[in-house]
Amino acid sequence: MTSAVSLQSVNELSLSEFIARFSDIAEHSPWVAVEAERSRPFSTHLALVQAFQAAVINASRDAQHDLILAHPDLAGRAALAGSVAAESRREQSGAGLDTLTSEEFERFHELNEAYRSRFGLPFIFAVSGATKFQILDAFDQRISGTLEEERLTAIAQILRIIRFRLETRVSI
Repeated sequence: MTSAVSLQSVNELSLSEFIARFSDIAEHSPWVAVEAERSRPFSTHLALVQAFQAAVINASRDAQHDLILAHPDLAGRAALAGSVAAESRREQSGAGLDTLTSEEFERFHELNEAYRSRFGLPFIFAVSGATKFQILDAFDQRISGTLEEERLTAIAQILRIIRFRLETRVSI
């Protein structure tokens, strides 16, 4: 993770520097940073966050779907193998998902599989500040939803993830 910079510094970055610094704000989807950059200069931190969020909200349904699919399973095998984005790994670790017991890991694996089987999507939850118990509760609550509810919930969770990540990257 890069160190936090001021909003003024963000506004002064060249296009290539901006993309390099923020291309991973949305999981494996640099197009979000490309779209957000078009709103520069940002007058406030909130305007910065809203530009990134608007890029997702205003994207085509196909682009949103691809963004959802770019997210790893929580406490999934990819996380264990270290093949998820560094920021996702750090966030999952902060929620204790890197220290699950074998039984807890199996529970997450079962829930991830059931969720993917039902919706064809990864379960997305903004884990910053959450515990493994809160995440498990969310799994239980959301598994009975509809595909459209879960698509919208996934987008809402991605918007939260973007906000959390920008809060660590750009000083308020």
